[in-house]
Amino acid sequence: MSSLAVVILNYNRADLLADCLRSIYAAPTRCALSVWVVDNASTDGSAAMVRARFPQVELIVSPVNGGFAYGNNLALRAILAGPGASYVLLLNNDTVVPPGALDGLVEYLERHPDVGVVGPKLLLPDGSLDLACRRSFPSPEVAFYRMIGLARLFPRHPRFARYNLTYLDPDVETEVDAVVGACMLLREAVIREVGLLDEQFFMYGEDLDWAYRIKQYGWRIVYYPRVVVYHYKRAASSRRPIPSIRAFYDAMRIFHRKHYRAITPAPLNALIETGITAKELLALGRNLLLPPAARQVG
Repeated sequence: MSSLAVVILNYNRADLLADCLRSIYAAPTRCALSVWVVDNASTDGSAAMVRARFPQVELIVSPVNGGFAYGNNLALRAILAGPGASYVLLLNNDTVVPPGALDGLVEYLERHPDVGVVGPKLLLPDGSLDLACRRSFPSPEVAFYRMIGLARLFPRHPRFARYNLTYLDPDVETEVDAVVGACMLLREAVIREVGLLDEQFFMYGEDLDWAYRIKQYGWRIVYYPRVVVYHYKRAASSRRPIPSIRAFYDAMRIFHRKHYRAITPAPLNALIETGITAKELLALGRNLLLPPAARQVG
């Protein structure tokens, strides 16, 4: 029988974490299930809540908040060092998983041995698509169209809207460059082959980087909309908006420098770095002008 390990990172959102865990355990799965929660030094009683209400969870309490990659890697290392699992799901604490969703993702990988990663259709609270759930890599060209606003102006254009693939039908299964770390299912064998998340990324970008490396090893990545998961996006990052914005743009710099700087002309590299900094300063300034309840990332 296949086995599935679900890894959930939490930081100061015991309320959302409880909803997420409750949705996972609401219906039995056909595969053997283990759930791992990594608490990144929360101060709101999250770890105590898990111990009291979900004693079946494998709980790891980190004494520091080392970020998304750091926290998830704590669980991934434990899984790889132990009996292991056929499949590993990274799942945000601000998601709700409908009955059958976990089995649906596992069954997809079982039917498609050349696919290393699959992600579901993620829906936001208003019913709209979480655009991050199917993406292209932010190459200099793709990032340029997005940063200057052409992707927003022409969301149906297959060239300008490549990053979020908004020109594609959200109900059609599609091979993509990347799905999102909020809900992505991987084969354990892929993790062993490619390695863990890159801890240079504090928050944001680490899932894109992982997907980039996975594709380099020849695995396919697929967006599978027949499975739907609900995502209350930015619920954690909105608690610390300024650090979150800085982490967002730092991730853009790290990804570009790691994967594209060496193959990009120096003047274009300088323009990209300047553009990222300008967008960051604009986002920080705009965020400070909003009332606290409205502040968000990006």
